[in-house]
Amino acid sequence: MSFESKIKELGIVLPKAAAPVGSYVATKIVDKLLYISGQISIDENGELIKGKIGKELNTEDGYKAAQRCALNITAQAKKACNDDLSKIKSCVKLTGFVNSSDNFVDQPKVINGASDTIVKIFGDKGMHTRAAVSSNSLPLGVAVEVDAIFELN
Repeated sequence: MSFESKIKELGIVLPKAAAPVGSYVATKIVDKLLYISGQISIDENGELIKGKIGKELNTEDGYKAAQRCALNITAQAKKACNDDLSKIKSCVKLTGFVNSSDNFVDQPKVINGASDTIVKIFGDKGMHTRAAVSSNSLPLGVAVEVDAIFELN
């Protein structure tokens, strides 16, 4: 099954790949690697998912925010591949940043939202290495930010 078919089967609607809002590019291809800049948590209505996990938001809220980051990553990958996700060979790595309170220790459970979503879409080719890092603040006050590296065919 193609990645596009899997997205449709899962009932996923990919967001529009957002343009960068700073001095960087959204994606960059180097040899056969596709680097995707950090994608922040934005809901299906285009609203920022803001807050600190362990304070205003709980682990489940963070998981859902990370899922949205993964959908933004997939949208950026699709755009970088000229709307052809079959150019993706595998997901190499995700790095997740969690805006969390000092005593919050479940960053991996939050970033599982991104990991699980990438694996649902890309199957075995979505299995990746990962880091889940706590942050005391993220851009615009968002709850989660995730970047990615993909291998291309």
